[in-house]
Amino acid sequence: MAARFRAVELPYSPSPPSPTSRRRRHPGNIATLHRQQNPHPLHVASARKPWQIEEKDKPKTICRASEIQCSEQPWRREPLRRGTVSPRLPVPGHIPLPPYAGTDRLPDVSPDRQLHVSESISRMRAACELAARVLEHAGTLVKPSVTTDEIDRAVHQMIIDAGAYPSPLGYGGFPKSVCTSVNECICHGIPDSRPLQNGDIINIDVTVYLNGYHGDTSRTYLCGQVDESAMQLVKVTEECMLRGISACKHGASFSTIGQKISELVDEYGYGIDPFVGHGVGKIFHSEPIIWHTYDYEPGYMVAGQTFTVGTAYTVHGGTECTLWDDGWTAVTVDGSLNAQFEHTILVTGDGAEILTARR
Repeated sequence: MAARFRAVELPYSPSPPSPTSRRRRHPGNIATLHRQQNPHPLHVASARKPWQIEEKDKPKTICRASEIQCSEQPWRREPLRRGTVSPRLPVPGHIPLPPYAGTDRLPDVSPDRQLHVSESISRMRAACELAARVLEHAGTLVKPSVTTDEIDRAVHQMIIDAGAYPSPLGYGGFPKSVCTSVNECICHGIPDSRPLQNGDIINIDVTVYLNGYHGDTSRTYLCGQVDESAMQLVKVTEECMLRGISACKHGASFSTIGQKISELVDEYGYGIDPFVGHGVGKIFHSEPIIWHTYDYEPGYMVAGQTFTVGTAYTVHGGTECTLWDDGWTAVTVDGSLNAQFEHTILVTGDGAEILTARR
């Protein structure tokens, strides 16, 4: 389940800013600003100091909620309409629950960078392997006339049958067991009664909580016959994620992930959406924050560390977005298609193990 940050002015240049212009985010400030300013439980306000750049030089790939305007670009398809959201599905009493379950409380973003030893690595592998299997099964259900609510039911059942808990359920009040983001929905779509249509694309974001650990992964699927531009968007978005993962190893700078990804996405001119990867393990969302564009996230990777690397792009250069009044569903203002991918990885001495890779 990808985290989304409130947009800040990021330099779109590989040259680092001066040390005096950079301030480390304080996790306490993240939670405080979040509660005060953001209706979306994962729309976390960053306390990072904005870079001082001229208006004409500001990057056009950052979604600034205060500047959302209606685009004159015509819809290429019917706009996404919400369907009926069915009640939450029950979880059997024998399933171990994450700390936030049953409260609808928004957990704070943890400042801890999660490190693992052999036993916890084994548990992470098990959680991630289950998440990958659930996602693969969910993908087989993507067909015209199938509703996202049906996908949610199948995902929920498969997870609880494995003795695990569907991590999104109740997280900050999220009402379903999986996120299903269709067409122009950028992230955190709520499954409902809308049937999938021929030509749709859909991101399915699965996270499971098994034996005290979260495994997190997502993939964008094609529904029926999809046009070439949508197929290219999906292909490039996945390729960008894999490029970012290829930069991961013990001792590498976190900033190299976004820089490696940007080398490819810049060639296509896709819009870069403000959703990011995050630390994951015993805690659902924690530091480090993993950006998928040029950035200056401080620090270096350490063997045994787990986090997600995700990419989210729109088919056009603009990334103006807005939230539906459910507080979760983020959509592009101009109807541009969006694709997203996410894997949980384990940093190793000479690279990274993709824990949620399909076997």
